[in-house]
Amino acid sequence: MPTQYGVIARWQALECGLTPKAIDYRLRPGGPWRAMLPGVYLAMTGTPTPEQRDMAALLYAGSHSVITGAVAVRRHHLSCAGLNLIDVLIPADARRRSTGFVRIQRTTRMPEKVYKAGSIRFVAPHRAVADAARTMTSFGDVQAVVCAALQWKRCALPLLIDELNEGPSAGSRSLRRALAEVSDGVRSTAEAGLKKLIDHSDLEKPLYNARLYTPDGDFIAKPDAWWQRAGVAGEVDSREYHMEAADYRATQMRHNRMESYGINVQHWLPSVIATESRTVLSDLRRAIAAGHARPLLPVVTMVDG
Repeated sequence: MPTQYGVIARWQALECGLTPKAIDYRLRPGGPWRAMLPGVYLAMTGTPTPEQRDMAALLYAGSHSVITGAVAVRRHHLSCAGLNLIDVLIPADARRRSTGFVRIQRTTRMPEKVYKAGSIRFVAPHRAVADAARTMTSFGDVQAVVCAALQWKRCALPLLIDELNEGPSAGSRSLRRALAEVSDGVRSTAEAGLKKLIDHSDLEKPLYNARLYTPDGDFIAKPDAWWQRAGVAGEVDSREYHMEAADYRATQMRHNRMESYGINVQHWLPSVIATESRTVLSDLRRAIAAGHARPLLPVVTMVDG
C-alpha cells in the first residue's frame, strides 16, 4: 500500500482502533501529532513537507479528489508561479469548502486520466496549466507557464485550446491571450518578448517560425523571425529553454547552417531583448537595410496555414 507520508485522516485513525480520546491525547499541546486540516493530522513533529501537504489536501477533499493548478504543474516538473495554496478538484455535488492551504474547485469535468506519484493524485499537464493560469493575476506568469509546457513538450497546443474552450470562462482572459500568441507562432516567453518588440517598432513585419528550404527542397532551418526579402533571421538564444548541452549545440549548428546559405542571423539573449531593445532594433534595422541592397537569396519560405 502506498505511503501517506505520515499523514492520517481521523476516520482512518478510528478504523485503526484509536478512540476519539486517544486521538485527542496525541493532538495535545506538545504531543506527537498536529492538526493540518479539519480531520487530517500529521502523525509526527516538524514542518510538513510538500508531499505531506499534498496528501493532507487529498485526504481532506475526499477519495475522488485530485490536485490541479500550480502544484500539479510542478508535479510535471515545470516551473510555475502561484500562491502557497493547493488547488483540489472535487465533483460538483461533493461537500467540501476551501480551508487553510487548500482551495477547493468544484467541477462537472472531473478528469478521466489521473497521474500518480505514490499516493498523490494530480491532473494531466494541460489541465494543470489551464487551471493554474485561471488563478494568476499576471499575464507574464500565464505566458511563462504556457510557453514552458509547450517548449518542454509536456502537452500539445490543441489540448490547451480544448481546455480553454471547455473549462470555466472566469479567469481565462490571460490564458486566451497567451494561447493566441503561441498559435501565432511563438514557442517561448523569450520569443514572445522578441515578437512584441518587433511588432511595436517601425520595422517591417517578419514571418514567425517560417520553414526555410533550399530550391532543391532541403530543409535549412526554422528561425524565430524571418525577413524574407532581406534574408535576415532573428533568433533568441536562451539557456532557459535550451538547458541541455545537446540542445545548445543544435542551436549553434542551426545558426551556422543558415549563415552558410547567406542568411544574416541576428541572435540575442532574452536579457538583451528586455534591457537593450534599442540596440536590438538598431542592429536589425541595419541588417535589413543591407539585405535589401543585395540580391534575393535562393531560399524558399513556407509558413503554416
